[in-house]
Amino acid sequence: MFGFGVKKDRKKTKVLTFANQKGGVGKTTTTINLGSAMAESGQKVLIIDLDPQGNASTGLGINKEDRDFSIYDVLSQEKNIVDIKLDTPVGNLEIVPSTLDLLGLESTLVNDSDKSYKLKKAIQSLDSSSDSYFDYILIDCPPSLNLLTINALAASDAIIVPLQCEFYALEGLGQLLETVDHVRETLNKGLLIHGVLLTMFDERNNLSSQVAKDVREFMGNKVYDTVIPRNVRVSEAPSYGKPVIIYDNKCQGSKAYINLATEFLRKDKLILNNR
Repeated sequence: MFGFGVKKDRKKTKVLTFANQKGGVGKTTTTINLGSAMAESGQKVLIIDLDPQGNASTGLGINKEDRDFSIYDVLSQEKNIVDIKLDTPVGNLEIVPSTLDLLGLESTLVNDSDKSYKLKKAIQSLDSSSDSYFDYILIDCPPSLNLLTINALAASDAIIVPLQCEFYALEGLGQLLETVDHVRETLNKGLLIHGVLLTMFDERNNLSSQVAKDVREFMGNKVYDTVIPRNVRVSEAPSYGKPVIIYDNKCQGSKAYINLATEFLRKDKLILNNR
């Protein structure tokens, strides 16, 4: 549909976590729309909704009454991912939905010595058959650094950090980077920072430009060239159960996410394929 020009090559599934302990930074929106754009380019993508609010599920048209099972059933070892994943309005894109049951996961696993690796083991159980192979698994985390986020980081090859262009952006980024370092030391020594994504950028606002400049100085080439602008159509799309690239693929938000997918897939060849 979008003609990215990126050659598909079946290799090991790559797992990426979208995380930021702050809410409202565009984390779920980025997971949905980057995943959709990648799927439209020919990649087979699975989104795991790891946020009890279930916004990624809702944003891809999965009604709450249709979520007979969720990622909670996988993490509590009642179900396998392949048994509960659902189709979405986007070809090549499936989702493991979330429900409020996830709020009780920490108490359920409180005495489990392996509690930080539940998601990793569930992902590893997927084989390379046509039904359960994915080029990419994208994990949408809750806006907190709790057991769910730790499970995601322990299971991932890399993390993508959506960062809103606001005053306290760098402060929150520093806290998250400390968590990533801790996970590397204790749970997943191979965890990489794939990139930092500047979101909700308002070119009319001097603060947005200053924050973007500061983040680029702090993180260097870890910051994606693509910037996601503030856009009404991006905000509207989830209420229709669609990613913005399907809801309105000509708006500025859609163009930005399509550009991000192109940049991501090209950068990924250098980062994850050459580990």
